Amino acid sequence: MGGKYRVTGTAYPRMSRPRRRRKLVFALLGSVLALALLGYGALQLIDVFRGDSGKHNAAAKDCPTGAASATPAGAANPGPAASGAPAAVLPQPGQITVNVYNATPRAGLAKAVGDELKKRGFTIGHVGNAPADFDKKVPGPGILLGSPRTDKAAYSVLGAQLAGVTQQTDTREGADIDLILGDSFKELNKKEDADKALAVLANPAPAPSPKKC
Repeated sequence: MGGKYRVTGTAYPRMSRPRRRRKLVFALLGSVLALALLGYGALQLIDVFRGDSGKHNAAAKDCPTGAASATPAGAANPGPAASGAPAAVLPQPGQITVNVYNATPRAGLAKAVGDELKKRGFTIGHVGNAPADFDKKVPGPGILLGSPRTDKAAYSVLGAQLAGVTQQTDTREGADIDLILGDSFKELNKKEDADKALAVLANPAPAPSPKKC
């Protein structure tokens, strides 16, 4: 172009964007990225705290509360024996009078069993053949026959001497017990086995301990 509109010299208009605007854009992007990272970190922390709290609550459900397990102030400590079953009081064999009767065809069975029970400490009463109501009519190992008022523990002590016996009562007044030997009787339990059975009866297994937290 010529005339008055002709461009002269080395100056000319710049067409690129100013550098300040680029810096502003980068600053905004950095701020958005920083906020996003902070938000993500906060969510992770919330999840961690919620997880710990849930585990604590689950453990609390499995353990007894302090109010239920703690001993009140001034109260005596019950000790380990209070949590288990109480020991049973069993009569001594010498306190049990046993009448031994033979309801089988085997001769001399009542005397042999009576002698062995006497060695084990029992008091032996009558020994002989079974009454007519039971003679040859006891198919099992034997019957323990006593009074309705006979100590139940006495049945347990005598019953530990031979397996498979049944228990019956009659109208007698005394506390003695008849041992009527049946057809399937072979022999008394070994004394060691009988003593172990009595030890279990006298000292029941303790109750399981509460779960510790």
